[in-house]
Amino acid sequence: MKKLEKSTLKPNQTIQISGSKSISNRLLILESLFNNIQIGNLSNSQDTQLLKKALSEDTETVDIHHAGTAMRFLTSYYSIQDGKTTILTGSKRMKERPIKNLVTALQNLGVEIEYLENEGYPPLKIMGRKITETQVDVPANISSQFITSLLLIAGKLENGLQINLVGEITSRSYIEMTLDILAKSGIQASFTGNVIKVEPFIEYPSSVISYEVESDWSSASYFYSFAALGREIMHLKSFYKTSTQGDSTIANIYEEFFGIKTIFTEGEHKVTLQPVEDFQFPEKIALDMNNCPDIAQTLCVTASALKIPFEISGLGTLRVKETDRLLALYNELQKLGAETEITDSTIKSISFGEPQENISIKTYQDHRMAMSFAPFCLIKELNIEDEDVVEKSYPMFWQDLEKILTRDTN
Repeated sequence: MKKLEKSTLKPNQTIQISGSKSISNRLLILESLFNNIQIGNLSNSQDTQLLKKALSEDTETVDIHHAGTAMRFLTSYYSIQDGKTTILTGSKRMKERPIKNLVTALQNLGVEIEYLENEGYPPLKIMGRKITETQVDVPANISSQFITSLLLIAGKLENGLQINLVGEITSRSYIEMTLDILAKSGIQASFTGNVIKVEPFIEYPSSVISYEVESDWSSASYFYSFAALGREIMHLKSFYKTSTQGDSTIANIYEEFFGIKTIFTEGEHKVTLQPVEDFQFPEKIALDMNNCPDIAQTLCVTASALKIPFEISGLGTLRVKETDRLLALYNELQKLGAETEITDSTIKSISFGEPQENISIKTYQDHRMAMSFAPFCLIKELNIEDEDVVEKSYPMFWQDLEKILTRDTN
């Protein structure tokens, strides 16, 4: 258990956040498939290290524990390992996370995949083969990681691949980020309407591409929350103004609703979080976070700490993350004095009261629960249960907090 004493924010501190987990994991798959990428500033997250380990080992059974991204990306990766059979498994929670839409798409492309326990869920038995089919229909409202999983292998297929997205697209920004990475890796693709077409990769002699991974905007979100509550200037490295990460929208959200201005220093790849003096907080926050659901927990905690009413929609995918994040938020926000109402895809504040005494936040094996609630220590001391859960995406989180916080002796 991590005890966070009531603290204040030190001014003008600088934090170097590891490379984006989302970008790193995509690049690792491409590096393994095409051998033409050199990766710099790779994420030090547990998820990325688990994926890297899986790609480097030649074993029949691969256990990726809690790493949901690895499960999804490796399902497609092992599907095109012609003649190789792989058992892909994970933790108890991983076996509860649906993967049927991705498996069905791969089966429709001719891959033989069996469910070893429950229909629609890991563990999977994947019999790799050479895919020659040229197109597949995929529901557009599923996790963008399912679509990305297919995109990452598409350039390796001899005929490329056309993905027809059926219905309204969820998390478009993550799909566009994947396509940007493909382009920078030398793989041609187009995204027109609901159709994505990836051309087969043409290998050129000595065409090694160096890719410096931008730091993780999802991880940056927690420091935006600290800045919003602590009202002190803070600096973060290495971030780009032209970021393709969907969660970079945190900069716009926190400027509009919490008065935290983002100033980019391009040469240093640094952002400065600068609180606006005498900022007038809004009467209510109403947002559709369909394109950035991973930062919803952070926003809800910030708004609750400041007692700003909120209504957030577009959160359907949070039900099937590391935990049911909407239910987890409903439970834990009560401890901060915030009563909420949740549906399958929304969370809405109902009232704000005083925080409980002796707050202890359950993390539900979810790294984002631990980190999104941590900034509340600027309001009141609290405990974070199972603090090691942050290793999934941000192993240095607690050490970095020590750099920016000082005990409030008042």
